[in-house]
Amino acid sequence: MDKLLDELVNRLKNAYGQDLVSVVLFGSAAAGEFHEKFSDVNVLCVLKSIDLRDLEKGEEAVGWWLKQKQPLPLFLSRGEVETSQDVFPIEFIDIQHNHRVLYGEDVVAKIEVKTQQHRRQVEHEIRSRLLRLRERYLGLQRNKKEVSRLMLDSLPSFSTLFRHILILGGVEAPLKKREIFRAAAERFSIAAEPFMTLLETREGKRKLADDEVKPLFQAYLTEITRMTAAVDKL
Repeated sequence: MDKLLDELVNRLKNAYGQDLVSVVLFGSAAAGEFHEKFSDVNVLCVLKSIDLRDLEKGEEAVGWWLKQKQPLPLFLSRGEVETSQDVFPIEFIDIQHNHRVLYGEDVVAKIEVKTQQHRRQVEHEIRSRLLRLRERYLGLQRNKKEVSRLMLDSLPSFSTLFRHILILGGVEAPLKKREIFRAAAERFSIAAEPFMTLLETREGKRKLADDEVKPLFQAYLTEITRMTAAVDKL
């Protein structure tokens, strides 16, 4: 992964020269929780400014990155980094708490997010994802394999949101998923077991039997619903 990132940085430097302010690794790869099967390598690329010409300059570097089966880098201007934290508080807090500068300035270190803006986005996100989880289950419930996949695919998003609920709840929130779910269980009196079972499955340490899927989904949905109610009270 480090070789891949070094190559991306070199290609971005060649494309943008002095207009490249910073390249930042964030997400599970920066937290030491990278999982080849499930994780992406998330990169923030900060330029002095961004217009159509700047986007066109990045075509070769970004095209190469996509061929490595990685997601599009997040491109922001320096000004957008300095003024967008009120709209994307979750994303900026995550990057700030869990990042590695690959090139240039540490542009996110001094970002300040207001608590009320943070809480509003966290509640919106967890309610939206809870509704989506229910909707997806309605169409998939007869297919045990797809229900399992639904839980496994949604688990990282809920671990992120649980972490932010912990932050809002005054807890020094951990970065690793297993520790996040344990901390949430302690702080908000939910059951950590469904999340631990899914983590073990995701890590290849166990397989879910067909008769486990429905009760596991019920427990998963119940605890997420309880956490949604908890953030509403904060």
